[in-house]
Amino acid sequence: MATRKRKKSLPQSESASDKSDGEPLKRLIQCQSNTSSVDHYLSPFFSMKESVRLTYSFFSQPCVDLAKAFLGKVLVRKLSDGTELRGRVVETEAYLGGEDKASHSAGGKRTERNTAMFMKPGTIYVYPIYGIHLCMNVSSQGEGAAVLLRSLEPLSGQDVMRGLRAAKRKAGAKILKEKELCNGPSKLCQALDILRSFDRRDLATDAEVWLEGDPERETVSAGEVVSAPRIGVESHGEWATKPLRFYLRAHPCVSVLNRDAERQMQSSTDLQNTEMERTV
Repeated sequence: MATRKRKKSLPQSESASDKSDGEPLKRLIQCQSNTSSVDHYLSPFFSMKESVRLTYSFFSQPCVDLAKAFLGKVLVRKLSDGTELRGRVVETEAYLGGEDKASHSAGGKRTERNTAMFMKPGTIYVYPIYGIHLCMNVSSQGEGAAVLLRSLEPLSGQDVMRGLRAAKRKAGAKILKEKELCNGPSKLCQALDILRSFDRRDLATDAEVWLEGDPERETVSAGEVVSAPRIGVESHGEWATKPLRFYLRAHPCVSVLNRDAERQMQSSTDLQNTEMERTV
């Protein structure tokens, strides 16, 4: 994978003390050297521009809207040693609350486990599956509604992510490709060390995990977003077929591509283009 290197620049002038011991200049060069070594581990798509943490106003929107709005945003996990792991959200699922038979809050049922789904928008809901894996959700507007984060595109800290994933895998397992680090809900929790204790914490204010806008792009266009049925809800009747999974079209880090949905999307786009050409 291509790497990015910053162009080194030296001070145009030095004070008398700088000339005498050279320490400030040495520190500057050392700092730049350290930065270059860090850049080696960054995705070529990772921006060095300043990003902005998203607050309550972002999360306070209807569930489907929030599920789509998550796409392209950057999830950040700050570890205890100060390391920040970053991944761009490329796939989500919307769970609409009481009416949604595939939701943990179906029928408006509140339990000790799903309490976070009924808390204010932006509340993290972490729950275990198969007794060993975790999934991360974020509450939205709507009673008991939340968005499942399904897949991320790793942006920085890939080596740390790989180590965290390896700790959960069998000895001797093959080395994971970058696109395999976070391409599933439990995989992204492993790769970013999202813990069960994060349940009911506030993604808008938490010091260890938060969401940022991507400084390189304000929004994801509608033409990039595929709508498809959710995964793993086949036993829930008509709710199993509702297109409540959203992902960035053809992205390599998406857990499962839905070719039928993509073909339908392409056909719709072609039809719209044809109609536009006729009216010109």
